[in-house]
Amino acid sequence: MNKEPVSACIDAFIESLYSEKGYSANTAKAYRRDLHEFALFSAEKRFGEGKENHRKDRISVKDIDGLLIREYLAFLHGKKNKKSSVARKLSSVRSFLKYLVKTGLLEENPADGVLTPKQEKPVPSYLTVDDIFRLLDSIADDSLLGKRNRAIFEVMYSTGIRVSELVGLNLSDIDFNRQVIRVLGKGNKERIVPVGNKAVAAITGYRDELASELNINPDEDGPVFLNKNRGRLSARSVRRILDDLIRKCGLATPVSPHGIRHTFATHMLDAGADLREVQELLGHKSLSTTQRYTHVTIDRLMKVYDKAHPRK
Repeated sequence: MNKEPVSACIDAFIESLYSEKGYSANTAKAYRRDLHEFALFSAEKRFGEGKENHRKDRISVKDIDGLLIREYLAFLHGKKNKKSSVARKLSSVRSFLKYLVKTGLLEENPADGVLTPKQEKPVPSYLTVDDIFRLLDSIADDSLLGKRNRAIFEVMYSTGIRVSELVGLNLSDIDFNRQVIRVLGKGNKERIVPVGNKAVAAITGYRDELASELNINPDEDGPVFLNKNRGRLSARSVRRILDDLIRKCGLATPVSPHGIRHTFATHMLDAGADLREVQELLGHKSLSTTQRYTHVTIDRLMKVYDKAHPRK
């Protein structure tokens, strides 16, 4: 049986997330947090509670089995963790144990026989066509910041890109002639997405105004969207800008930047776009992730059916 300390294995696993999978620092940090919690729980189950006895570096790979994982799930449920949180923590443990099998530290994955808790998938929030048009048309573009804000949300609704992808855009990522954007998505995977006329015009108007006010070359490469200090705009700032716009616009449905992405996907599917094509546009690894948006469409169709059909 392998006596390699789990704590050292966790460090090696986290390093592999950076070097092999290209995960972001935030994602790796979440994995580390989940795995350290699992290691501490395992140590207390193995050695009992105590200031010295429950140190996670005393647990070795040989101590992990299916029973321990099930006890960990019971522990999480006992702490009233949400089903989504329990599923995420179990997923972290599964991935870690899969890594141990891959590196030869375990012969088989003890989590393979453990079922993932069933959880309800929430229907993504989104705006209607009228509401998204109302929001976009409410953004005054008579100033540099107004032009920037208009361009931000025109691009998000036109392409469905994530807010992290939006703020990471450089000018060289945009092909104005072909009207496409090169996006660096999760796992450093690139994809090409089309961008509509209104979004292209909004970007051009913003960049021209930016060049005029700041006396810079409009074709010089760098971040597309700048903050007041001429640095790259942050995702948090985009959320703050959107919250302010929604408040001023008086929309009844609050929506996050990710909700604009949901809006894009829902409207594309409503208009007859193929599910796999929308999957590719969104950069989803799994088709099941994209299928969440079909629930929105189906629910709406059922309401129309129940209201209109004379013989239910």
